[in-house]
Amino acid sequence: MCGITGLVDLRSERQVSEQLLRAMNDSLFHRGPDGEGFHLEPGVGFGHRRLSIIDLEGGKQPLYNEDQSVVVTFNGEIFNFIEVEKELLSRGHIFRTRCDTEVIVHAWEEWGVECLKRFNGMFSFAIWDRNKRTLFIARDRLGVKPLFYAEVDGWLVFGSELKAVLKHPNVSRDIDPTAVEDYFTFGYVPDPKTIYRNIKKLEPGTYICLQRGRPIKVNRYWDVPLMEKRQAGVDFFGIQQELRDRLKESVRKRMVADVPLGAFLSGGIDSSAVVAMMRELGNNKILTCSIGFKEAQYDESLYAKMVADVKHTDHKAETVDSSDYSLLDKLVGIYDEPYADSSAIPTYRVCELARKYVTVALSGDGGDESFIGYRRYRLMAMEESLRSKVPLALRQAIFGPLGRWYPKLDWAPRMFRAKTTLQALARTTVDAYLHGISLSSDEMRGRLFSAQFKRQLQGYSSREVFHDHVKDKTFEDGLSMAQYLDFKTYLPGDILTKVDRASMAHSLEVRTPFLDYEFVEWASSLPTDLKLHHGTGKYVLKESLRKILPNEVLFRKKMGFSVPIDVWFRGSLNEHIRKAMQAPHLRDSSIFDANYLDLILRQHVSGQRNHSAALWSLLMFEGFMRSQAVA
Repeated sequence: MCGITGLVDLRSERQVSEQLLRAMNDSLFHRGPDGEGFHLEPGVGFGHRRLSIIDLEGGKQPLYNEDQSVVVTFNGEIFNFIEVEKELLSRGHIFRTRCDTEVIVHAWEEWGVECLKRFNGMFSFAIWDRNKRTLFIARDRLGVKPLFYAEVDGWLVFGSELKAVLKHPNVSRDIDPTAVEDYFTFGYVPDPKTIYRNIKKLEPGTYICLQRGRPIKVNRYWDVPLMEKRQAGVDFFGIQQELRDRLKESVRKRMVADVPLGAFLSGGIDSSAVVAMMRELGNNKILTCSIGFKEAQYDESLYAKMVADVKHTDHKAETVDSSDYSLLDKLVGIYDEPYADSSAIPTYRVCELARKYVTVALSGDGGDESFIGYRRYRLMAMEESLRSKVPLALRQAIFGPLGRWYPKLDWAPRMFRAKTTLQALARTTVDAYLHGISLSSDEMRGRLFSAQFKRQLQGYSSREVFHDHVKDKTFEDGLSMAQYLDFKTYLPGDILTKVDRASMAHSLEVRTPFLDYEFVEWASSLPTDLKLHHGTGKYVLKESLRKILPNEVLFRKKMGFSVPIDVWFRGSLNEHIRKAMQAPHLRDSSIFDANYLDLILRQHVSGQRNHSAALWSLLMFEGFMRSQAVA
């Protein structure tokens, strides 16, 4: 795992500023403290920061082909590089190292853009082919590794993190109003946008192949195959065995390293499954790491310890303290743009803990998306059963008024909190799912934003994000559509962003077996009722693991890596949130309605309403705006 940077002249062959390239590269030191490298020629400059994982001596970058006409700077891992290397050797290519980076160079020479279909890995990379005068940049299928880019004064500027691109003195820092709307809807800025109007993220499963004088065009080479027809008449017990075998193979691929390797263990099903597979593969000493909370209702450390004991791991555990205020400002610097997932705190801490002992850690991310693990999927399935039977116009007539009139009872038992469900039933499947996952509702954002800012939006709504993803696509059922939307937005924008920045802040590489693209394709082909069966999510995954994990872990209520911010804002973080809500970076930004900011804080502190998600998003946004003021 590394950091990459680059400057490529899109017009001619102007001289690259080595000083600027070095500044960009230095901003990513945390991603690769083991070394740096540069390639400079007229009109092209590549930079690289290295975290040594494989071929510690021979894998230095940028790396070249035999005559140095092709150069690559690469972040990530190609897990099947040995197989690809064998094929390339048989075609006459000569290798000088035993690292996966060199495979990329020769694969480009042999297959061009089609080389992407040969790679199984997590990656972002840039290739310059001097003979073809061609720049080729790409990102892995699921978006495990990031890549940001901007066109500035006729140059393409790119880097593994926003902070590298922002080092260019002429890059615009103008805020994109639509990205602000998206942030307060999703809690992150979904690809391909960033918070800045003129800087983009390269989307998962896409590439840019560019020659000078031509416009930048993003091309897709892979998509999650959830639109395709499911398998029929499957052998349930055979599927269980195949699931175990495929997951074990995915874990095996990700255990190749020349440095110490361990695993995150939250006590949930997915991370426990990964650890179980590591044990079945015969790994004698497995180090596992977990983070707990003092608040019992949020703490999963008991289950993590249970799995660690059963699988005989060397288990390390720590507890997150809500008085750790210093981390809040640190998160702003790590993510570079507003990011409102509060589980960034325990994720940062578990990466910090793991890095004390290992350089590579395996995680369970991706299991919920493939096997319908989130609670929201089950709720959606129940809603869909009614939506499919009652026409939209009738549902709008019945449930529209009920959704408006029914009070929002945040303090009441869950069974009485029907407002969101009633509102969802009056919507289409796409809009209902967006409504259910939104950090703040359309109504809330309508009151949160000032009249001046709403004019800047020019009628834009975040519903366009979901609608753009599903237009011209057909799904067998609403759940498949919801999974697809999560693969396109929540997984890369929230989950993988969180893990990449938190792990790289500690120079730790994290690998995700559940996101092996071949495993995802296979899981996508399974019938929905094998994943959600009589209200039980991850049904086939749980059944396949019965013999190797405790039932207390497999069949307990899902907690997730959540943080008790609702309690903190009424207690230890109360003064902190009050100061943030009064800060000029929010009040004077012309984005927000100051009276509404006062109202939601007052309602939350009094216990009348639970606005913790909105308050946390405002806290993180205030930190971002403050960082902008001093940039």
